[in-house]
Amino acid sequence: MAKSTVKNKAESTPKASSAKKSEETLVNQLKDVEPLSRFTDFDIHLFRQGKHFKLYEKLGSHVMEYQGVVGTYFAVWAPNAKAISVIGNFNGWNREAHFLAARWDSSGIWEGWIPNIGVGEVYKYLVVGANGEHLEKSDPFALWCEVAPRTASIVWDNWYEWKDAEWMKVRKEKNKLNAPISVYEVHLGSWQRDPSDPERYLTFKEIAEGLVPYVKEMGFTHVELMPIMEHPYPPSWGYQITGYFSVASRMGTPQELMYLIDRLHQEGIGVFMDWVPSHFPGDAHGLFRFDGTALYEHEDPRKGYHPDWKSYIFNYGRNEVRSFLISNAIFWLDRYHTDGLRVDAVASMLYLDYSRNHGEWIPNEFGGRENLEAILLLRDMNVAAYTEFPDIQTIAEESTAFPGVSRPVFVGGLGFGMKWMMGWMNDTLKYFEKDSAFRKWHQDQLTFSLVYAFSENFMLPFSHDEVVYGKHSLINKMPGDEWQRFANLRLMFTYMFTHPGTKLVFMGCEFGQTSEWNFQQSLDWHLLEFAPHQGMKECFKALNQLYRTEPSMYDFSFAHEGFEWIDTQDRENSVLVYARKAIDPSQNTVIVLNLTPVPRFSYRVGVLSEGDWEEVFNSDETRFYGSGMVNVAAVTAEKQQWHGRTHSVQVDLPPMGAVVLKIKKNANRQISGSLSKAQ
Repeated sequence: MAKSTVKNKAESTPKASSAKKSEETLVNQLKDVEPLSRFTDFDIHLFRQGKHFKLYEKLGSHVMEYQGVVGTYFAVWAPNAKAISVIGNFNGWNREAHFLAARWDSSGIWEGWIPNIGVGEVYKYLVVGANGEHLEKSDPFALWCEVAPRTASIVWDNWYEWKDAEWMKVRKEKNKLNAPISVYEVHLGSWQRDPSDPERYLTFKEIAEGLVPYVKEMGFTHVELMPIMEHPYPPSWGYQITGYFSVASRMGTPQELMYLIDRLHQEGIGVFMDWVPSHFPGDAHGLFRFDGTALYEHEDPRKGYHPDWKSYIFNYGRNEVRSFLISNAIFWLDRYHTDGLRVDAVASMLYLDYSRNHGEWIPNEFGGRENLEAILLLRDMNVAAYTEFPDIQTIAEESTAFPGVSRPVFVGGLGFGMKWMMGWMNDTLKYFEKDSAFRKWHQDQLTFSLVYAFSENFMLPFSHDEVVYGKHSLINKMPGDEWQRFANLRLMFTYMFTHPGTKLVFMGCEFGQTSEWNFQQSLDWHLLEFAPHQGMKECFKALNQLYRTEPSMYDFSFAHEGFEWIDTQDRENSVLVYARKAIDPSQNTVIVLNLTPVPRFSYRVGVLSEGDWEEVFNSDETRFYGSGMVNVAAVTAEKQQWHGRTHSVQVDLPPMGAVVLKIKKNANRQISGSLSKAQ
């Protein structure tokens, strides 16, 4: 089938006569193509029950051949519309040329087949609303659309010849909860821009040429793509979506995004995708008042309007909307081979009083503040996703103490695989922002997280939200002179990578981007010409390697068995000592954090067992832009009680640095730098 060229939208010219033809005319027009309907009675039943999770196979535009003629089948849900027609270049945007017919089953679905329309045709639905208004709407199920500010949908397909079969075979091992999962959060529109034209977005395919080898070099196991669904307003960063099934057209075609994901998979890198079921914008061409009524959203603003984002909240109690949302989640896992979904703003969905004052919200049927309909939606989504794709992960951005977010539905949980550990992130940043002279009074900000660390399957996030809106970049949150700021950041990341839980870091933080994130421009890659930033990058690579290769760092990511405090009492020196444990005890590690710029020589540390202990990581190596105060030789554990242990060792602690120790094996490790003590 030859693909037609994408056409630009022409001006729509409303006719003076009514847009609605008589019922008899509509029946005569469509009776010959009734067999082309993609819906069965069972489809309609599932749709009405909120249990149809592959609506993208039914609704939307689908190129089909009928009686030797190629055309496109259109189907749209608009139960309160008086009439719907398809308009586009193919009919001169004539509102009366191609009407759809309402199905006989009162499902609210309108459908029809138009001959001689193929891939690449531009179209919209002309919806005659409940009050007679004429609304030009994009297709909620469109696979692609025009580049903003144009708003029409484009007939397209999802055909792609995937080459990631090897990844799909092994991703169960890569995504399992006791695997190392280190995630690189990326905003594709600003990771890198065209050097010759900084205003131009690179396409998905162009980005792949730089992003894929970089992520592999850095040692990340996964990337997380901030929303790449169609969003007309770039300052929303993708979180105000108008095309839930469409890729962001300013960055290329669906197939180009598939190419990017395919390339990542071929290099053994998983792909998580941001998904936004919490709200949508009020753009006239989008979901808002789609058929002239509050169809996808609540009519009552106390439930249907989001005060923070000036957007509209899905009506989670409407079964057809539930089918829409869960189908959308499944769509990205199915058609784009994504390895998981990070669900945005879950807290705003769970609570009816979220960001609302007294009297601005409606209690649930039991008088409580929990949004029971949203809770059911999230549970159903997770059950559907894991049933269809048991080797993926779903991750909740959830900032409250709501119980069981990452616990299975069958024990009363929401069913997510993981949850962002927002409390850890806040406490950690508050601590490391403090001058080291005052840290001894705030050590509990680092130790408190272990009180609740295993209540959920936590992912530790330093996300985009921490480096915008005057919060400063991570490197500029750190106190002290340049050397201390970089040492602090290396130390903080070492604490992160040796703390229980999976990891997530926003792009640019890995090399110490100095400016706040700006979605309108590329990262400051030129900073890598300077030693502190190059050292930061090398340190981050080494931390990813440590995390991936040391079983103690991931065998028990979400279980008490994997962590043990050795000493939290040396507040005067601001030193913390703890152990990470593996299934094989010979792989256990001991971590020592020196949280001040004062070096500590011959510092005695209680260890887990006798034997020779060697340093397997030191954040102060010269290749990291450190001072080079490392422990070159292994040290034999003495039978001297310390920190409540029968054996202990003496090591040198670098200034504002971290040391990771492990029982020595045969091969000696080569470490750059020399002991500052000897100097």
